[in-house]
Amino acid sequence: MSTTIPIGSAESLRLRITEIFLSLQGEARSVGWPTVFVRLTGCPLRCSYCDTAYAFSGGEWMDIPDICSKVEAFGVRHVTVTGGEPLAQRNVHRFMTLLCDQGYVLSLETSGALDVAGVDPRVSKVIDLKTPGSGESERNLWDNLNYLSALDQIKLVIADRSDYEWARERLGEHGLMDRVEVLMSPVHGRLSPRELAEWILNDRLHVRMQVQLHKYLWGDEPGR
Repeated sequence: MSTTIPIGSAESLRLRITEIFLSLQGEARSVGWPTVFVRLTGCPLRCSYCDTAYAFSGGEWMDIPDICSKVEAFGVRHVTVTGGEPLAQRNVHRFMTLLCDQGYVLSLETSGALDVAGVDPRVSKVIDLKTPGSGESERNLWDNLNYLSALDQIKLVIADRSDYEWARERLGEHGLMDRVEVLMSPVHGRLSPRELAEWILNDRLHVRMQVQLHKYLWGDEPGR
C-alpha cells in the first residue's frame, strides 16, 4: 500500500482527528480483525448511551497525507473511519476515497443522520439507525436507505424492550432484512445480551446479534 497522493488533490485538505489507533474490530462484519481506527472529532447528535463523548470536541487538525501515513505505519489491511460522526467533516469523502485507492478494506461507522449519498461505493457503510432509547430517533435520515449496497450493514442499538419493538417494526416497514445484513446489539451495561438474544430467537428475527467485543476485552478504555 502506498500513501502517494496526486499533486494538487489533497495537500491542503485536513481533518480534525481525535485519535488513530490499532485494535481488534469489535463489531459488524469484520469483527475480530486487526483494524486501524481513525476517529474524527465532532458529532451533531447526543445519544443517551454514547461511549465516545470525548470525541465531541478538541482533537487535532491533521493533513490528509499525514493521516494516511499514520494508517500505513500500522501495517494492517482493515481500516474503520469512525467518530463522533465522520460525515460531519466534508473532507472525509476525499480521505475515504484515497484509502480505497490504496487498497484498504474500509468501513465507515455513521449515525445515519447525515447524507451517505456521496460515500465512495467501495466503502462498507455501517449505518446506525437511532432507536428511541438513544434520544435521537427523530434525526434518522430515512432517504439513506436508498443508498444501501451489498457491502453495507444496518445497525440497531437496543436499550430496552420498547427499542426492540420499534426496531422490529422499522425493519419490516422498510424491508431491510431482505435487502441488507442487519445487526442488533444491546446497550452495554443497560440491557442483558441474553435478554436480547431471547427476543430475537422468539421472533425468529432475521438479524445478526452482536456484542461489543472491545468492551469485553478493554472496557471503556479510550483508544482500544
